[in-house]
Amino acid sequence: MQRILIACCLLFCASMAPAWAQDKVTLQLKWNHAFQFAGYYAAKELGYYKEAGLDVRIVAGAPGIDPVQQILDRKADFGVGNSSLLLERKAGKPVVALAVIFQHSPAVLLVSKAAIPNGPSDLAGKRVMVESKHDELLAYLRQHGINGNDIVQVPHSLSINDLIHGKVDAITAYSTFDTYFLDRANFAYEMLTPLSVGIDFYGDNLFTTEDQIRDHPERVKAFREASLRGWQYAIIHHQEIVDLILKKYAATYTRDFYLHEAAAMKPLLRADLIEVGYMNPVRWLHIADTYADLGLLPRGFSLDGFLYQPDHKLDLRWLYSVCALLLVTAAISLYIHRVNRRLARALGDSERVGAALRLSEERHRLLADHASDLIWTMNLEGQFSYISPSIEKLCGYTPAEVMKVPLAATLMPGSADIAMAALREIGAAIRANAPAPEWRGELEHPCKDGGTVWTEATVSGMRNDEGRYVGLLGVTRDISERRRIEQQVRHMAQHDPLTGLPNRALFSDRLHLALASARRDGQRLAILFLDLDRFKPVNDTLGHHTGDLLLKEAAARMVHCVRESDTVARLGGDEFVVLLRTVESSEAAEGIGAKLCQALRPPFRIDGEEIGISASIGIALYPDHGADEIELSNSADRAMYEAKKGGRDGYRLYHARHGAAADASAGSAADASAGSAAGSAASPAASASAGSPAGSPAGSPG
Repeated sequence: MQRILIACCLLFCASMAPAWAQDKVTLQLKWNHAFQFAGYYAAKELGYYKEAGLDVRIVAGAPGIDPVQQILDRKADFGVGNSSLLLERKAGKPVVALAVIFQHSPAVLLVSKAAIPNGPSDLAGKRVMVESKHDELLAYLRQHGINGNDIVQVPHSLSINDLIHGKVDAITAYSTFDTYFLDRANFAYEMLTPLSVGIDFYGDNLFTTEDQIRDHPERVKAFREASLRGWQYAIIHHQEIVDLILKKYAATYTRDFYLHEAAAMKPLLRADLIEVGYMNPVRWLHIADTYADLGLLPRGFSLDGFLYQPDHKLDLRWLYSVCALLLVTAAISLYIHRVNRRLARALGDSERVGAALRLSEERHRLLADHASDLIWTMNLEGQFSYISPSIEKLCGYTPAEVMKVPLAATLMPGSADIAMAALREIGAAIRANAPAPEWRGELEHPCKDGGTVWTEATVSGMRNDEGRYVGLLGVTRDISERRRIEQQVRHMAQHDPLTGLPNRALFSDRLHLALASARRDGQRLAILFLDLDRFKPVNDTLGHHTGDLLLKEAAARMVHCVRESDTVARLGGDEFVVLLRTVESSEAAEGIGAKLCQALRPPFRIDGEEIGISASIGIALYPDHGADEIELSNSADRAMYEAKKGGRDGYRLYHARHGAAADASAGSAADASAGSAAGSAASPAASASAGSPAGSPAGSPG
């Protein structure tokens, strides 16, 4: 017996011992060195791998290098991949997920704002750079009614500049990486994330193969534990790890970039809520269901063997069986004793308990029926089983009318997609015998009067007495007023409070979009800087109240001079700017300049006073007078001052070659046609200047 115990102890110690030998192993990254792989650098440089008996070589990825194939070809032992590892598993490749680093995938679609004025559905027919193995993004597009053949798929150049320069309309990218360059280029973009429609994939999964686990179980366990230890350190000491990356791994970008990447990763790692490396089988089932919706996996794909299970401890099942038998015997005796005690009491009190239960049920129903929030229940198939009467106040329909239709019919199309995705996720959790996740989101409902109402819904699972899920409980709150206030705040942040015109920030955004569109389509655009003449004396003599009313009426006249697609903005004081999104020629832009001058000449009658003003306008065209916002603004501003010097009440077209404004003015009685004629005389000078270097000093004396 003593020998058996000694042998068991030795076997137990052997099973728990780390890989003491300095095993040489290779980790294949999925991409270039970046903070995205910070935990592995920390584990190596801080000696965590060495303590685990491992000599680890970290190899950066590159275009054309597939981490899965590198491991299958035995060129690496471990790799970093995304959720498409499930597809590799389906294809017969023996990959095994060891740990999840990103709880939420950073994969997004970055889209030029100009390409989707009405939302993601506008991407149909657009040029999209699609990187391989970003299937969650294709699933996201499908949620918006766009299949892969509905977009023009362009080979991925791995350069965000192709989006900035208008070569494509959208690009698959990482929210942690590419947005840095778009923000610094002041590029107007939308970031479309699958998470917004309930498609929640894992990102950057550490993986290996079944062979590696079978042949080197201690090595796999030691590598995984040391790697996660490195990640725990890197998340807390990100500045230190950024310095380490710059010193030893990658000096491709600036320290500011890597710090930006670290901050952007934080909400995706969720280390504040979830232990680094944690994998939820239910989440993997949800991912598998999404792949099944795309036709890439069979429905009900098995995860057997795909998720790593640490090596088993010494088999002590014989001891567990003996202990279990003793515990069961004691538990049965105790149970019989307690049942005998409670039976008589329960029989005597049954009538009282039944009455109490009925009263409790009636009270809960009374509360639900009179609650201001909408309270509802539904079965696991999505059919309503109860809806409180407040539904009628919310959207005009009675509970009976709503209970006749499926969930999707009670929501606007975009919101229906979100709700159905949430229902599928909750259903997947329940099927996997896991706790049903609580879901919260904002949804838009149609109303009986033809309008819509926005709500915030909170949904949780309902269990029966046996602990089995039997349905869902939801509470829906009207947030229309909150959204109205939010929209009002956004409007105030982008519009001039006096005139209601776009302010400088919104004008800048629209100019960026217009420039991107003009570059892409080879078109011209124009901006007109406008300064009111003789406005200061109005403020000085009649007061600021009269001056404010004058500015409002002048703004209204300007708006009527341009197309709906153009923009009139107030920069401040008596300075305005006009964006003409497309112009055929300099003469067309000058025609608008003449029209604005003509509109502002008639006297304004304000508070019984007749007030006369005029405008001095400077005009600059893209690409003739500038390649970006700064150059165009400088050119238009200098041309406006030339108009001031020329006697005011007129316009000037910027002369790029000589750094001054071409002679072109609208006379005191000029109309739009006269302005066009004046512009014709100036157009040869403008044409001659179009070849000037973009970097030449604009507006210098000539």
